[in-house]
Amino acid sequence: MGRRKRKAHVLRRSLLLAVGIFLFLIIGLYVFFGVFFRSHFFYQTSIEDIAVGGLTAQETIEELRMEVKDYLLTMYDRDGNKYQIPGNAFAYDYRPQGEEEKLIEGQKSFLWPFEISKEKKLEMEKSITYDESLLREAVFSLDCLNEEQMKKPENASIQMTDAGYELVPEQRGSYLIADRLFARVKAAVDAGESEFTFTDDLYENPAVTSDDATLTECMAKIQSYFGAEITYDMGEDKEVVDAGVISSWITVDEAYNVTFHEDKVAAYVQSLASKYNTYGDEREFLTAKGDTVTIGGGDYGWVIDKEEERAQLIEEVKNGETKTREPVYSQTAVSRTKNDIGSTYVEVDYTNQHLWYFEEGVLKLESDFVSGNISRGNGSPDGVFKVVYKKSPAVLKGEDYESDVTYFIPFAYNVGFHDASWRHGKFGGTIYKTSGSHGCVNMPEEKAAKLYEMVEVNTPVIAYYREKVRLTAENTKISNAYSYYDEEKEKAREEAERKAAEDARKSAPQVGEGERIAEDGSIERTE
Repeated sequence: MGRRKRKAHVLRRSLLLAVGIFLFLIIGLYVFFGVFFRSHFFYQTSIEDIAVGGLTAQETIEELRMEVKDYLLTMYDRDGNKYQIPGNAFAYDYRPQGEEEKLIEGQKSFLWPFEISKEKKLEMEKSITYDESLLREAVFSLDCLNEEQMKKPENASIQMTDAGYELVPEQRGSYLIADRLFARVKAAVDAGESEFTFTDDLYENPAVTSDDATLTECMAKIQSYFGAEITYDMGEDKEVVDAGVISSWITVDEAYNVTFHEDKVAAYVQSLASKYNTYGDEREFLTAKGDTVTIGGGDYGWVIDKEEERAQLIEEVKNGETKTREPVYSQTAVSRTKNDIGSTYVEVDYTNQHLWYFEEGVLKLESDFVSGNISRGNGSPDGVFKVVYKKSPAVLKGEDYESDVTYFIPFAYNVGFHDASWRHGKFGGTIYKTSGSHGCVNMPEEKAAKLYEMVEVNTPVIAYYREKVRLTAENTKISNAYSYYDEEKEKAREEAERKAAEDARKSAPQVGEGERIAEDGSIERTE
């Protein structure tokens, strides 16, 4: 029994010793880490994503300094181009302020068993130091601030293009405001940012954009004119007044005030008239004999009424109308083709003293006649005319004559076709040269009667000489005869030419012996 008691006692003592040792170790471990965490961060601790668990304040400082040493600021402009500034370019460094020790001191170190497994993210105001002058130098040396590469912004504007006035949008450009960019970079560095994109406020931006009220109102006014499209039916041709044409009638000043110039409309109508009026134009005419003569003058042809057409066109443009029409004419011709005479006309050959009447290209009548007496200055007017009216019977009156006729068909002022019983059936040949009329075309009565019956008012009359003549009678002047000779104008023209020649002679350099005039007008020696 004694031996058993002794064994039990020994066992108890061993157990107590083991428990004591275990408790000692536990207490020692607890105390050790309690003391350890008085100078070290708890495990699972980080400061701004930098792991500092188990590190002392100094070790943490070194870790933070290593992180700062690799600092790189990356920037993107609004076009996506990348620019970088490394921290070592401006002496970027970490400067401890004792915050690390304070954070460690703030730990309840002897509560480490409860804290050691918890993840802790601590915040600390890091103190960064850098050379601001070096930072400024680095910023101002960036390619994006190179004056040669930056593009100034352009304001939205209204400009004349090939298609007329258009609203040209603003161009943002790439011109950075250097001081603003530096301030933004400095703020990023101060905040520890590693990346940012340039915002619009860092750039010089257009002062006027596409939605500017003044531009909008200006374009609206311009568009009110551009809604019009007038198509002129000129027969074989077309002329269109659209935005491209109307643009030239509008001006926009620097303040975007719109002015519609009615005088430019008048100029356009004048250009139409110059292009399409055929009144008095020279024409190549195929005669009944098969040859071609050149004849102009007279009063036949298309004539645009410029004043009426101008007024109508202005109204249509301002109302934004779209239509196809003919111009307003003060006088029309038979055809709108290049041959505006058509195929129904009276052809009068003064040289051969013979006329033909064609209807739709078919010869219906021909006749000899006697025209104006050229030897007495009464040559009949040549040109392209039209039948003015028909009268039967009629009395023809002049300064020294009065004649009764049965048929009278005037075509040039008071000159016309009529019967002439006093000719006693003698017509044609060269009678007109010495015994011609006062200007009218004398015909046999039966021929005059047939012509009177067939020809209609406004039928073209083509009258021509095959030789050069000078017409001086008043009726040839009034009727715009092709061969009318204005003596006073001719004398004035000849005098002007003589004077110009005399002035040129006087202004020419005087050439002496052994000299000549060089190509540049100077005098040079020939020896």
